[in-house]
Amino acid sequence: MVSPMGASEQGLRSPAVDGHTRIVRRMTTAIVWFRRDLRLADNAALDYARQHFERVIPVYVWDPDSLGDWSPGAAARWWLHHSLARLSERLSERGSRLTLARGDTAKVLGQLLDETGAEAVFWNRLYDPAVIQRDQAIKKQLRESGYEARSFRASVLVEPWELLKADGTPYLVFTPFWKQLQKRWSPPSRCPEPRELAGPSRWPTGCSLDALELTPKLDWADGFSDRWTPGELAARRRLDRFVEEAVADYSEQRDRPDRHGTSRLSPHLHFGEISPAQIALALEASGELPGGQGRLSYLREIAWREFSTYLLYHYPHLPDQPLKDQFGDFPWRSPSEYRADLEAWQQGRTGIPMVDAGMRELWQTGWMHNRVRMIVASFLTKNLLIPWQEGASWFWDTLVDADLANNTQGWQWTAGCGADAAPYFRVFNPVLQGEKFDPQGDYVRRWCPELKGISGPRVHQPEVASEQGRSYPRPRVDLKRSRQRALDAYQAIRKA
Repeated sequence: MVSPMGASEQGLRSPAVDGHTRIVRRMTTAIVWFRRDLRLADNAALDYARQHFERVIPVYVWDPDSLGDWSPGAAARWWLHHSLARLSERLSERGSRLTLARGDTAKVLGQLLDETGAEAVFWNRLYDPAVIQRDQAIKKQLRESGYEARSFRASVLVEPWELLKADGTPYLVFTPFWKQLQKRWSPPSRCPEPRELAGPSRWPTGCSLDALELTPKLDWADGFSDRWTPGELAARRRLDRFVEEAVADYSEQRDRPDRHGTSRLSPHLHFGEISPAQIALALEASGELPGGQGRLSYLREIAWREFSTYLLYHYPHLPDQPLKDQFGDFPWRSPSEYRADLEAWQQGRTGIPMVDAGMRELWQTGWMHNRVRMIVASFLTKNLLIPWQEGASWFWDTLVDADLANNTQGWQWTAGCGADAAPYFRVFNPVLQGEKFDPQGDYVRRWCPELKGISGPRVHQPEVASEQGRSYPRPRVDLKRSRQRALDAYQAIRKA
């Protein structure tokens, strides 16, 4: 097939859009390959396709084998199933449809190109190591076969290769990264969603959503629907509500799991139902850096997310290996030693109320408050001396917002072996953390109903909880002694 790149002179030129001349080709068709950009607004690949081609075929390919060891976990697959359903509905409202397929992505795209006569494939970039390798191979194959293939920025504010130190190396500390991001700040561009989307005269053969087999076979995710509404419109509503009701107090409330002080947009962000650019624009309509401590503080958290993606791009080994090499010799307990403790942690039966509340919230809702994530991660890695990879793996399978970059960065930060990590001597005391951030114990009692009879902050005391809480377990470790054991282990590798 002749490359459509060479046929562009046959197109029609129309008035400029966003400063660029719009080219509409006659009787041309493009495939837009959706991945973790399940939205119509601020979708660069979709916008480019509809501006430059007359007909657009939206496609989603379920190809977990191409993702290596990091195929989406059960909770994330639940979210994906429902998000695809919402995207399909929104496309149908615009005269289009979402073609679903499963199998090897390169082969599926090739079959769709043959079946539809499309001349191009467009998609938005992702930055997971296995995805980068797959996408590069697909782009190369498509271009060599004469097709137009382009990828676009849509999930980050700044590309990972665009923000480097003066010597050309990546930042390893968040604060200077954040300062440079602020210096380079420019208003995000607006990319409206299409009101209608022309498709081909004959749609390609696809499969049903159920055929992707995304929903967990176990019933543990049945309660997710009571707490979450996946999809682009739900993401916008959640953002609007957060900006109107909570963002002003975000700095003061974001560490309080007993209150609704956070946006809970993380799963919507992960699946691209809303973009960082849309959030930035909602925080400050003028396009300048947001004013007000709460708004700027929230944008800083978006930048933390960006920093995680940045680190994963520059250090692709991070999901499995510590960034700091000396931690490769850290004296973790062996699996035979920690298996029972790990299971107790996973089930929220450690005998430490703040830890157990967080782990039960995770199991029942597919989500956990960020402050509590740090507490339970510190307890696993430092008090129980269990490798951070075990915790990251459990989060990966049970979080609806499981994101490879954020999950890896969070666990390595808490364990002390990653970039900008907490000092090795920082061991979160779950009792003190609970008393500070859940002062009346409301969060703990919500998720540990056997402790409802204990009033006030006393509920955070393991001794009180195990003595007065009906069927509540005794602590699996002594917090003081296990803390010292961790400090001794960290000190040993520092000396080595």
